[in-house]
Amino acid sequence: MSLRKRLFSAALIILMAAGALYVGKSGMMISDSTAESIFRHKESIYFWYTDETLTDYLNSAAVAYNETKEDIRVVPVLVSANDYLEAINKASLEGESVPDVYLLPHDSLEKAYLSGLATQVKDYDNVCNTDSFHQVALDAVTYHDKIVAYPFYYETSVLLYNKTYLKEHATRQLEEEAQAAAEETGEVTDTEEVAVDETVSEEAESEKAAEIAERVNQMLPETMDDILTFGNEYDAPEHVEAIFKWDVADVFYNYFFIGKHMILGGDTGDGSSNIDIYNLDTMKCLQVFQNLNEFFSIDASEVSYQEVVRDFLTGKIVYTVVTSDILKTLENAVIADESEESFAYEYGFAEVPNPSAELEGRALSMTGSVAINGYSKNIKEANEFAKFLTCDFTKDLYDRTGKLSAHKMEYTEGSGFDVFAQAYEQSIPMPKMVEVSNFWMQLEIAMRDIWEGSDINASLKALSEQIMTQVTGQPYTEEYIHLEVGEEPEFTDGEIIEEDTVTNRDLFDTKIMGILTPAPSVVQRTFAEKYAVSPVE
Repeated sequence: MSLRKRLFSAALIILMAAGALYVGKSGMMISDSTAESIFRHKESIYFWYTDETLTDYLNSAAVAYNETKEDIRVVPVLVSANDYLEAINKASLEGESVPDVYLLPHDSLEKAYLSGLATQVKDYDNVCNTDSFHQVALDAVTYHDKIVAYPFYYETSVLLYNKTYLKEHATRQLEEEAQAAAEETGEVTDTEEVAVDETVSEEAESEKAAEIAERVNQMLPETMDDILTFGNEYDAPEHVEAIFKWDVADVFYNYFFIGKHMILGGDTGDGSSNIDIYNLDTMKCLQVFQNLNEFFSIDASEVSYQEVVRDFLTGKIVYTVVTSDILKTLENAVIADESEESFAYEYGFAEVPNPSAELEGRALSMTGSVAINGYSKNIKEANEFAKFLTCDFTKDLYDRTGKLSAHKMEYTEGSGFDVFAQAYEQSIPMPKMVEVSNFWMQLEIAMRDIWEGSDINASLKALSEQIMTQVTGQPYTEEYIHLEVGEEPEFTDGEIIEEDTVTNRDLFDTKIMGILTPAPSVVQRTFAEKYAVSPVE
């Protein structure tokens, strides 16, 4: 007899003895319904995850869910992030404590689905739609027109700016404009100053504040040219070291330059016949990216996201690009210097700017998803808990975990959460094709080289040929696209990938095994470090 059975038998004997003692003392018999309640077996639903910061939250979710179910109990299981899918597969095949439902980055869903570890969700309550989730969240968990997981939380990037600096600049602009207008009408002479009424009414102060706020909103950059224009006009305080600084070495913070024009699997990231890396629009976006090094001179070998955040907190930067971790950082911002003063500025968020007026930007996003194990014997119950976790138990997700819910929520305007939600809605999910899982590492290398002056055309063409060779399974050569530095040619798509050049995707072993499982990408590693999930290899 196994240890678990021996312990259960012992517990059963104790319960029976206690029952007998109660009957002996009270003279009452245990009813059939009471006995059934005492000895009823609850089916266990095992929920696997790898992020320790989720433990308290998931335990609370399990307790809340278990209270609503008489025959089901959810058991959260924290496991190692190393070889995560492989561990799920092993546990599923061995048949004991099978992970019925588990947390997974959305870009690993193809591998999970093709190996049988993820299955199409059973949307019993009809929640997998745009009433509950943004379309980008549904795209992230869609594989070949099937929703194969529930969106849980997300990460993307936005523009962070020092609102104090912009308000000061707006105030100076308005004052200069008022003085110029007064001089033009002859109300003051060249040597006179515009009088300032120190007894300005409360109403006038309110109007002035509204005017400043409106001007600040007008200053928010829609394109990179707007940032450069601001830099030329801005009379920066002495301690401001950069108008715009970001982590140019990390593709997650760079991708918005090319995200609209570089196609890798389409919106759902699973279409191997829908790839267009080497095209004129993307090259022109990279021209804008490369040219910015002349203005901002950021050393890609030395810059880091942590350094950029630190510089923003100390007032050295006006604009930067950040991910959602910044929300808690700003909430708790304390400058680690001798004075230990709190963050001394107002700040605001906006969506990342477009590369230019002609070229659109689009930020990258990653979605944490809740997948249903195809090997589970409790598919219905697993789906019900997944729906509860991602739709019904999301109110305190950020407060308790620092993660932004993929479920649609109402946010206060100007809170920062609203801008992240808007940015997520407009973002492009990381693709989930196994063949291109090394793309992010290669793109990051290419963009770093381009930032430092490498030939844009040659770098992008080489990247596309490498990825297309992996996808098609045979050597691939791109037709050269002419691009003169500084030219403004008409935007046209690059070479169209013919359907018949795409390798057969029905062969599971060629997609999951062997050379098509390269090292995890930089973006995958970044997400894994942030959320303690395994970058699936």
